[in-house]
This record gives sequence, structure tokens and C-alpha cells, in this order.
Amino acid sequence: MKRIRISLLGKVVIAIAAGILFGQFLPSGIARIFVTFNSLFGEFLSFSIPLIIVGLVVPAIGDLGKGAGKLLLLTVLIAYGSTIFSGFFTFFSGAAIFPGILPTHAELTALDNPENAMLIPYFKVAMPPLMGVMTALILSFVVGLGLSHIQGQTLHGAFADFKEIITKLIEAVIIPLLPLHIFGIFLNMTVSGQVASIINMFIKVIAVIFVLHVLLLLIQFTIAGLVAHKNPLRLLRTMLPAYATALGTQSSAATIPVTLAQAVKNGVRENIAIFTVPLCATIHLAGSTMKIVACAMAILIMAGSPIEFSSFAGFILMLGITMVAAPGVPGGAIMAALGVLESMLGFDDTLQALMIALYIAMDSFGTACNVTGDGAIAIVVDKLAGKPSK
Repeated sequence: MKRIRISLLGKVVIAIAAGILFGQFLPSGIARIFVTFNSLFGEFLSFSIPLIIVGLVVPAIGDLGKGAGKLLLLTVLIAYGSTIFSGFFTFFSGAAIFPGILPTHAELTALDNPENAMLIPYFKVAMPPLMGVMTALILSFVVGLGLSHIQGQTLHGAFADFKEIITKLIEAVIIPLLPLHIFGIFLNMTVSGQVASIINMFIKVIAVIFVLHVLLLLIQFTIAGLVAHKNPLRLLRTMLPAYATALGTQSSAATIPVTLAQAVKNGVRENIAIFTVPLCATIHLAGSTMKIVACAMAILIMAGSPIEFSSFAGFILMLGITMVAAPGVPGGAIMAALGVLESMLGFDDTLQALMIALYIAMDSFGTACNVTGDGAIAIVVDKLAGKPSK
């Protein structure tokens, strides 16, 4: 018989449902086994985050710097500007909407506190990281920028190999174990009586983000239409095959051929499209940034933490750079963002697990928003690069 393959989203949904179901009747002695696993996995994830940052960000920045010319700089600036705009657009929208529709539950963070949680691990094993998250980020930027300006290949090759190791770590260890980790989190929340409010939050946040990402695409193509003197709705309609393909594949890289073809149909010169579309698939993650910012705000509100613009402004600016490391790695965006969430917004293991579950629940929509926006950037770059599109 043909083996049935279940997507990561399907596994997460099953894990959430199973956690809620088994939390109703599973004996506490057995449930604590999963809570113990959560403790160990959380420690391992904290150990891995700095390595993930260094392993993914250094090669991404180093490879990005190998390009040359005005076209590269123009595309990078526009893509980064779009990603940052998405973050701030989401923050101000979320600040206006979320407090009115989400309840606050300050006890949410108590799930990691043995004194308050109903289920506690049988034992804990400390796994201190090799360096702090901010140290890893700064090291990645310094080394990545350095690699982009040197001729030698030894260090380039070493970090390319290290990226392969980190990619294997994510693909073969972290991602397969995530559903079990999420199962344990929801099992614990069910026992502690908090799961109903969390599921309610999930539904509301997903609905808000869907509306916001449609508005973001309308804004992006309105700007592209104004720059290129074309009908923005017609431009957006032409890119819909790329949107639909991304919904199905959940991969920016796999959608590149379709995005490229639709950008050319929108009048982008082929040589410009061939350059900008694959590059934007790597550096333009406006949809992913929107999901991460919105989910982070919602979870902090549910945890009873204040939503401060000063904290989120730095978080969004740093996130825009960190997202460069995300494409090509399953779950790469949220994996790369965990370090920034921990260091700048104070996310602990429980909040990180909720963040991963909520992010994965909307993974297809974020990818579709990313690649469709790539078409808008290609139009703008084509217009600003010189000769107008035909």
C-alpha cells in the first residue's frame, strides 16, 4: 500500500487535537512523561537557537553580498522596505484590533513554572547554549558581511558545510519532534484549564491575519501600479496563479517558475524578472513577517504582557534582516525568528511553542503573500532600473 504522507500543518493540527483530547482523561503520571519531554526539548531548542542563527544567517548574508551593481542594491532596499513596512503595518493594526478581541491570561506563562503548573517534569537537564542570542546575531552579521568582501573560499566552504549541518538538524530532529512538543504543551494547557481560550485566540488571530495580508497585497500592488502607471488590480490578478501555487506547495522556491512567468506577463522585462524573482524569494518575506509580528502580539496580550512600540520597533527591524536566512529550510522563518523572539520580546519555551503552532497553522498564506508581493517588487524594479516595461 502507498504510504500516506501528512504535511507539517496536518501533524500540528493532529497534535493540538490529541493534546486537547488526551488532556481530558490521561492520568497525570503518564501526562508528566510528555511534560518531561517538553522540558528536555525546550532546553535543546534553546541550545540550538544560536547555532541556527549562525548557521543560516552567515551564509545568507555572505552569498547576498556576492552580487554586484545598482540592480542588486535597488532590489534589496525595496524588498527590505516592503518587509519592514509589513511589520509596522501589522503592529499598528494589531494594536488597534487585538486588545478588543483577545482576553488577557497572565497565568499563561505559569506552564513553565513548577510552582504554579498543574503538571511538572519528572526531571530537568540543563543545556546551556554556547553563546547568547544577541551575540549570535552580531557574530552572524560581522562574519557574513566579512565573507561577502573577501576572496578566499576556505571560510565560505566551512560555513556552507555548517549550514548543511544546521539544515539537517532542523529537518531531521527539530521539525519531526515539533508535533510531539506541541502535543505536550496543549496536553498541559488542557489539564490546567487554559486550552479553550488559546483555541479561541488561534481562530481570531488567523482571521485577522488573513484580512491584513489581503490588504498588504493591495497596498503593494497599488504602489507598483502607481510607479508603472498600470492598473494595480489587473497586476494583482495576473499574479494570482503564483499565489495559488504557493498555497499548494508552501514553498517560495518551488513557486519561482510560476512567479517568474506571471511577472513577465505583467510587463516586466525577462532579464529583470530572472534577476529579481529568485532574489526576492530569498530576501522578501513580508507575509512571514506579518504572521510573526501578529502572532507575537496576540500571544503577549494573552500572557498579560504589555505591547510596547519601542520593543516591537527594534524587533521588526531585526526580524527583517533575520528573515533572509529563512527560505529553503522547512519552518525556517519561525526557526530563525525564535532567537529574536527570545532575546527582544522575552518569549520562554511555552510561548515559543504556541508561536510555532500558530505560525505553522498559517504557513501557506504567508508563503503565498511573500511570492505574490515578489511580483510587485519586480514591477517597481523594472520601472526604476531604466527602460520602461513594454
